[in-house]
Amino acid sequence: MPDSNRLQPGDQAPDFTLPDDTGGSVSLSSLRGRKVIVYFYPAAMTPGCSKQACDFTESLDSLESHGYTVLGISPDAPEKLASFRERDGLTIGLLSDPDKEVLTAYRAYGEKKLYGKVVEGVIRSTFVVGEDGKVELAQYNVRATGHVAKLKRDLGL
Repeated sequence: MPDSNRLQPGDQAPDFTLPDDTGGSVSLSSLRGRKVIVYFYPAAMTPGCSKQACDFTESLDSLESHGYTVLGISPDAPEKLASFRERDGLTIGLLSDPDKEVLTAYRAYGEKKLYGKVVEGVIRSTFVVGEDGKVELAQYNVRATGHVAKLKRDLGL
């Protein structure tokens, strides 16, 4: 049953400006006119998040050739994201949301089940934002492994 609080296709994607791992910042509104894949993950340097980030990096040429920009967002500090990029050879955009304001705006932070217990944390989620700034696809509670391949199938790529 869909959660009525979650973002749905057709909703305006919440805008954001966040620091990246290079000392700069990225605004969603500055990417208007491009399709943007925004994905939220719990923590850099963890096995599942590393697998997902590497899968996005491996698919980046294909995604970019279809007009997509990829942004990964976590609560990690920019310095940790820089280490993550360096360690895993990542080429996707990595953004820091330490206050969890963007995570909350996308409903990608809240109660979730972890090893059978209900905890508060990042809900691994992916959104495709269209050129007009509207949500085209909203996927919550995605799996780290195999997600990028499934997303590409869902996008018809």
